Amino acid sequence: MESESINKFALHDLTDLRNELLQAGLDSWQAAELVSTFIAGRGYGVSSGDARTAVARMEFRNCSLECMQAEMEHLALPM
Repeated sequence: MESESINKFALHDLTDLRNELLQAGLDSWQAAELVSTFIAGRGYGVSSGDARTAVARMEFRNCSLECMQAEMEHLALPM
């Protein structure tokens, strides 16, 4: 089975972001802003509303790194 996934973000960058999200004590809005900044800083567009929804899903599911990567890849919009 072929994978259609394109890895837009380096695994070590996602690991750093995940650790920061887990340790910073941010509320959902702040976490969504951090996620948005992370994505935009790598040249992709991102919807603020979609980022908030994704952060809520990641919090609810206690997302693993693989889960987080899937969410981030879905959020990143080509510019």
